[in-house]
Amino acid sequence: MIGLGVNIDHVATLRNARGGDEPDPLSAAVAVYQAGAEQLVCHLREDRRHIQDKDLYLLKQWGRLPLNLEMALTDEMERIALDVRPALITLVPERREERTTEGGLRITPEYAGRTKKFLAACRKHKIRLSLFLAPDPPAVESAIQLGVDQVELHTGEYANLFPSGSYQDELNRLIDASERLARSRIRLAAGHGLSTRNLRPVLRLPKLTEVNIGHSVLSNAVFVGLDRSVREIREILNAHLSETERTSF
Repeated sequence: MIGLGVNIDHVATLRNARGGDEPDPLSAAVAVYQAGAEQLVCHLREDRRHIQDKDLYLLKQWGRLPLNLEMALTDEMERIALDVRPALITLVPERREERTTEGGLRITPEYAGRTKKFLAACRKHKIRLSLFLAPDPPAVESAIQLGVDQVELHTGEYANLFPSGSYQDELNRLIDASERLARSRIRLAAGHGLSTRNLRPVLRLPKLTEVNIGHSVLSNAVFVGLDRSVREIREILNAHLSETERTSF
């Protein structure tokens, strides 16, 4: 079964646009839980453009869904993460001028060394650690060497190409990276730019365990409601599971 993580960052973005407390990220968390999500995703950025510290603590205290905290590897974020103790931490690249995460991590020797130290701290607190990576062989190999718990493959380039129909090469890159990870003990996730339109081909990635989707779920929710928007993704995942079970006989 492929699990569904729903990123609720832009509920907070909308709240912050006007101030006050509406819409409430915690209420969104309850809604996606009731609609069938298996994980809650949020990105605590350095500039706090959407999720705020108080949101993070309230979501962890609520505790009905495991929390996947996306963050940059900085002193401040390490301190907060180890205090909150989410179920999963996903390290992502972060630039203040970007509108959204633009690509995967660049695993330099310095970054690998710092990640290794942070991984040890996470293990001490029973927190799983994931790296957000482009489907590039060197990056994937670095993750395997580090021994992290999970890799989330960046599907943004694939999603950008999907409307034109010229996405097969990028999908093949994702498949190749997945096959390499499948030979290790690292769990595989995928995310960024995924929607009801482009999700199905990604579900063919070997040993895929979860997809994390945010913007398209919340965009669709403007028109159909958050419950239905989440359920539409869940229905695609359930249909894939049924098809997989039929073809396995």
